[in-house]
Amino acid sequence: MYELDSYDVIVIGAGHAGCEAALAAARLGCSTAVFTLSLDAIANMPCNPCIGGSAKGQLVRELSCLGGEMGKAADATFIQSRMLNRGKGPAVHSLRVQSDRVKYHTYMKSALEHTPGLDIKQSEVTEITAENGRVTGVITKLGAFYKAKCVIVTTGTYLGGKIHIGECNYTSGPDNVNAAIGLTDSLAKLGLKLRRFKTGTPARVHRRSVDFSVMEEQKGDEYITPFCFDNTFTLENKSTCFVTYTNENTHKIILDNLHRSPLYAGRIKGVGPRYCPSIEDKIVRFSDKPRHQLFVEPMGLDTDECYLQGMSSSLPEDVQIQFLRTIKGLEHVEIMRPAYAIEYDCCDPLELYATLEFKKIKGLFGAGQFNCTSGYEEAAVQGLVAGINAARSIRGEEMYIPDRRSSYIGTLIDDLVTKGCTEPYRMMTGRSEYRLVLRHDNAEERLIKTGRELGLVSEQRYQLYLDRRAKIDAEKDRICSASIPPSEELNELLTKKGTSAITQSVKFIELLKRPQLSYNDIARFDKGRPQLAPELIEKLEIEVKYEGYIKTQTEKIQRMQKLEEKLLPPDTDYSEISGLRLEAREKLNLHKPLSIGQAARISGVNPADISVLLIWLEGGRHGQG
Repeated sequence: MYELDSYDVIVIGAGHAGCEAALAAARLGCSTAVFTLSLDAIANMPCNPCIGGSAKGQLVRELSCLGGEMGKAADATFIQSRMLNRGKGPAVHSLRVQSDRVKYHTYMKSALEHTPGLDIKQSEVTEITAENGRVTGVITKLGAFYKAKCVIVTTGTYLGGKIHIGECNYTSGPDNVNAAIGLTDSLAKLGLKLRRFKTGTPARVHRRSVDFSVMEEQKGDEYITPFCFDNTFTLENKSTCFVTYTNENTHKIILDNLHRSPLYAGRIKGVGPRYCPSIEDKIVRFSDKPRHQLFVEPMGLDTDECYLQGMSSSLPEDVQIQFLRTIKGLEHVEIMRPAYAIEYDCCDPLELYATLEFKKIKGLFGAGQFNCTSGYEEAAVQGLVAGINAARSIRGEEMYIPDRRSSYIGTLIDDLVTKGCTEPYRMMTGRSEYRLVLRHDNAEERLIKTGRELGLVSEQRYQLYLDRRAKIDAEKDRICSASIPPSEELNELLTKKGTSAITQSVKFIELLKRPQLSYNDIARFDKGRPQLAPELIEKLEIEVKYEGYIKTQTEKIQRMQKLEEKLLPPDTDYSEISGLRLEAREKLNLHKPLSIGQAARISGVNPADISVLLIWLEGGRHGQG
C-alpha cells in the first residue's frame, strides 16, 4: 500500500448520487475526489434515459432550487418534455423529460471536470479505513491509500453486481461495466448491515425494426416547462415516443417459459422493486389484465437505439425475442441489448442519521441506491444532501436536515431513516401527507432561500426568483381590486363554461376562483392584464383556486412543527424512561430520533408512547426514569 493524496471529501461512485455529492462538496469549498469504475459511466443512465416523472419531477425541481445539477443537465439534453397528470389536480402535476443518454453523460462529466477543487479518478475503491469510529480514507484496487475527512458511498447497483439473463448469470455492473467487488467486505468489517436488492431493465431495440405507424404517438408539450427557470438553453421537443400493448400471445409465451426466469427459479435472492416490476411479474400478479402498456422511447438523437419502457425482464434472450415479436409494431423487432436483472449490495438505511451520515462511523455517508432507493432522481437528491453535510461537518457547521413538511427530499430521507425499507424505495406523491403544498410549481418558494443560505444558489439566481415572485404578487393584488362589469359576451362565456352569469360587476379574482374558468378564459374582459409567462399564470391560478385547501394543509403543517421543534437528546437511553412500552423502548433506542415528530413516525411507537415522551421532556428529563 502507498499513500497518494489527501482530500476533505472522497465520493465512491460517479452515478447520479455521486455527481451531486461531489459537486456540492467541491462548490462548498472542500477538496474533493470522486472515484468511478469508468469515466465513460459517469452519470450513466443504464435504465431509461429520462429524468422526472410522477413525484420524481418534484424531486428534481427541489434539487435545482437547492443548487443541484440534475435539472440543468436535463434541460440541456432533453429531446422530449411532458408535464404528467395535467388532467388531475396540481398536487400530482410532475415534469418528465426524455433525455439524450450520451449528451446527458457528456454534460455531467464536463460539469465535474470544470468544477474547481474536484478531482475525478478512474479507479476501484476496495476498502474504507477508519480509526476509533471515524473514517480516515480509502484504499484502491491498485493499493493506493487516499486520506479523507469524509467519505460518501454512492455505489449504485455496482456494489457486488450480478447480471441475470435466463440461465446465464455473471458478475458485472450495468452495461457490462465491471462490478465493485471488494468494498462489500470492507463495509461489513466496519460493522454495517448490508442487504441484497435487485432491479432490472428492458431490452433496447433497433429503430429500423419497429413499425411506428401502428402505434399510438405520444408527443411532447406545446409549451415546455423547464426544471430550471434560469437556464439559457433552447427548449424544444426534438423527438416523439410511442405506445403499444402486450396481448394474450405475449402473456402465454412468458407464462410457458416462467421456469426459465431466474427470479421464479430461485436463482435471484435479492428483493426487487414493488412499483417497477418485470413484465413476468406483471403478468403473474395481474393475471386478470388482458394487456399491459409499453412505451417505445428514443435513447438519443444520434443513435437508433430505442428503449422499451415497461418491459423489464430477466427471461432468456430467445424468449425475449419471442414475446416481443407478438406485440403490435414489434413483429420484426431486432434486440440490440437484451433485458436483464441485476442484484447488488446496499446498506440498511436505519443505520443512517437524517443527515445521511452513518451512526456507527463518523464521517461516513451513504447516498442513492446504496441507501435502498431506486431511480436517478431519488439518488441525486440524496447525493446533494450527503455532499452538503460532508462539507458542513468538516467546516464545523450545523448539519442540513431537509424537512418532510417543506420538500419531497425531506419525505424521502425521513422515510428511509425512520421507517427503513424491505424493498427498493421509490418516491410517489402519495408518500407525502403534505403533497398539495409540495407542488412542482412552488419549489422555489419552498427551497431556494435555503439553497442560497447553504451557499449553492447564487445571488443572481435568487434575485431572478424574487423578480418572478414579485410579478405574481403584483398581479394577485391587481385582480383582487380590478372589477369586471357584466356584458352579453361575458355571460355567454360563463354559461358556455357551465357557471352562472353575473348581473353586476364582480372582482376578477372572484371569477378566477370558479373552477370552470381559467385566467386566459377571461383575459379579453380584463384590459389591465400584464404580460405574464405561462408558468407564472399557472402558479397564480393554483394559488387562487386552491387557496382554502392550501391554507388548511399549511395549518396542519404548523401544528406538526411544534412536535418537530421538541428535540430529543441523541444520547437518550429510552430503556430508562418509565411508561414507554417495551417495543417503543427498543425502536427508539435503535433509531435515536432527533425530535418528537420523528419519533412519532417510527413503526412501533404509538400515540401513548409519544405522550410519555412529551411528559418526560416537559419534566426536564432529570429524575423521570
